[in-house]
Amino acid sequence: MASDAPQSLKNHTRFDPWFHFFLAPATILITIWAIIHLYHHKDSTSILLLGVSIMLLITETKARVYALKVQDRLIRLEERLRLAKLAPDLSSQQIQSLTESQLIALRFASDSELPTLAARAADQNLGSKQIKEAIQNWRADWFRV
Repeated sequence: MASDAPQSLKNHTRFDPWFHFFLAPATILITIWAIIHLYHHKDSTSILLLGVSIMLLITETKARVYALKVQDRLIRLEERLRLAKLAPDLSSQQIQSLTESQLIALRFASDSELPTLAARAADQNLGSKQIKEAIQNWRADWFRV
């Protein structure tokens, strides 16, 4: 979903309101409540309630992590293809030496500055924050989960 404001280092992080402001807090509160309930009522129903709430918390967390991991793998592939196209001077070894976090950060670099910044990231082993701070012309990614 595109926004009226251009994306930049200051506003590129995304929140999923249903996940971050409802589902995650509600599940945490239910788990805390189940622990308190078990403390006051040591019976099989309380144990079951706590077990189910912990399973829900783990399932919710794993689903989120899995989605982000798949997205990161796709970004890594897209950026390697983009680098192969836009930076033919960059060796295959240099492209392969870029870490996942470097490639994910490089996705924000414009096509014109990507080759130089990628070479610099590979040579100087820049971190993702350093890469994002070095970007002059931000390439928005509104589809991040």
